[in-house]
Parts: sequence; structure tokens; C-alpha cells
Amino acid sequence: MQALRIYAGPKALVHLREHGLQPEHVKVIPGAAGGPKGLLLGPLDRFLFGEWLLKSSHPVDLVGASIGAWRMATACLNAPVQALQRLERDYIHQHYELSEGQKRPTAAQVSEEFGRNLTTFYGGRIDEVLHHPRYRLHVVTSHGQGLLHREHPWLTPLGYAGAFLRNLVHRPAMGASLERVVFSTHAELPFDARDFRTQQVPLTVDNFMPAVQASCSIPFVLQAVHHIPGAPTGAYWDGGITDYHLHLNYQGLVLYPHFQKAVVPGWLDKALKWRHQATAFLDNTIVLAPDPEWVQTLPNGKLPDRSDFITYAHDLSGRVKAWTGAALASQQLADEFAEWLHNPQVDRVRPL
Repeated sequence: MQALRIYAGPKALVHLREHGLQPEHVKVIPGAAGGPKGLLLGPLDRFLFGEWLLKSSHPVDLVGASIGAWRMATACLNAPVQALQRLERDYIHQHYELSEGQKRPTAAQVSEEFGRNLTTFYGGRIDEVLHHPRYRLHVVTSHGQGLLHREHPWLTPLGYAGAFLRNLVHRPAMGASLERVVFSTHAELPFDARDFRTQQVPLTVDNFMPAVQASCSIPFVLQAVHHIPGAPTGAYWDGGITDYHLHLNYQGLVLYPHFQKAVVPGWLDKALKWRHQATAFLDNTIVLAPDPEWVQTLPNGKLPDRSDFITYAHDLSGRVKAWTGAALASQQLADEFAEWLHNPQVDRVRPL
């Protein structure tokens, strides 16, 4: 069974027919939010950043939210293959001690542990990310407005209820509750940000750790991050809230390793199926995604996801085994993409 499906927007499909796909063609690589689902993309990341893109020397913009920000920042480190392997290993083995009768860790527990892990992972190496000779990193976060400007035990749930209703009516209206703040190593964004309320902030040594932690801070699962140096005041949460799968108006050809075909705009759009269709924003985008039937062959017949923390709450070895199995199986995605690049059959490419 083939594992990989390749999808392309209409302009990207024309490009593939006329020019094929070479490393120098790629201008942007996004990394979606999605927690453990991102484990499926490890082998593709290692192939792209450790082999294929090394055949070119042009600048590439890396845009990430949540685990996608962690992946893209790691790709900017020296020896990216080893760094990405470590990310995969560390993510699979993350563990939170639970007290008797406790079903899940508190947000404070997860935030404290995650902060320590980031410090261990990137400590002494932030300059490698900020000054990469080719890759320009953009870390997406969600900045609270109104009731969400500060984290609060009962105002925050009310604020997110308001965000849900605003988003339901009109996605840009959610900007009254949450704005997109992008921490960047480059002055220009690789997408037109007029679709949603947006601010851009320089990514620096002082704000790198809190910006990446904020981009990964799922509401109610982790605590919000406050007082990020150089950024507007207030609470910052997971970048996936405003931009779940980074459905953005990109400039230039986009190569998107993703864990599904649909590029969902925001986290609150997950249940709004009418917003899961491709728009003109993705006309220049090539999506690499697993075949849904192949996904059923993975452990538990699905992608790794956050529900596994509950399923395996007191069985760390069971979760590690399931996630490791999925990560190992996903090598087939990278192998099939490398094979396709060697013999690009455009008729295998499906409309996005």
C-alpha cells in the first residue's frame, strides 16, 4: 500500500507540469499545529532539511505554529537530522507524573516541564536558529484581547466562548478576542497578513524561549505565557488557535508536509467543515500527506494524538510503543517522496 498522497493547488500543479520540482523552487515550508500528529512528519523533515534542500542555497521561509514551530525551529539548528531525531525522541518520551486518582497533569505541571525541556533542547544554541544562513523562521502565536488579555480562572473560559461565537459568524471577527502575533527572524512575512488581525515582532535571544513556548501553549492544557520581551503586553497562547494549519495567503511556491489533506484555518474551525476546503490562498501550495487508508495500518488505526495521553495515562511504555511504531512507519512517506522526486509522475498529483 502506498503511504504518500501528493496534492497541489492549481498554480502549483501547472508549475509541476512545466518545471517539475527542484529544491530551488521552494520558497516556504509551513509546520502545522496538531500535537502528536506531527510525529508522522519526522522522516519527511529529516529528508527535506538533511538532504534535499541542501542541493540549493536560496533563502526559505519556515512558518510554524505549536509543534510546527518546534519542528521548524529545530530545522534551523546545526546538524538538523540529529536535532530532529532528538525532537522526535523527546516528544515521544515526554511524561508527567500523576498523583493518586489524577487523570491528567495540571496546566501548571505541563507548562513547567515544557519550559524546562525547551531550555534543555535549545540552551546555548538559539543563535544557530536566529542566524541561520538560509532559513528565516516565523513563529506564530495567538495574543489575547479583551477578556483574554490576561489569563484568569473564569474570564478566560468566557473569553474563549466569545472567540468561538465571533469565529462562527466571521473568522476575521475573532480578531477582537485573539490576534495573530508572529515572531520572525526576517523583517518580511512570506504571506499577506491582511486576512486577520496581525502583528509582527522580531525574534531575539531574549524572547525565543517564551515565544516558542507560547506557540505551543494549548489553552487549559498549558498556561498562557505573559510578558514576552519586545512584544505587546498580555497573554499568549498556542499559535494554532488563530492559525491551526496555517491556511495563509503565501507568496511563492509552498511545500507543505502535513498529516492530512485539509488545511484548516483556525483551531476553532475544526468542526466547521465548510472551512476545510482549499481557497485561492493555497493555489501555489503542494501538500504531502498520508493516505487515510494507510493511516489505518498504524498502531491503534490512527494518527498519534493528544487523547493518547488519557488512554495511556498510567502506561507510559504503551504510549511510547504506539508512538514509536507510528514514527517508524512514517519513514515510508519520506521514501516515497524521494522516489517521486527521482521519477516525478505528475499524474499522481491530486487537486488540493
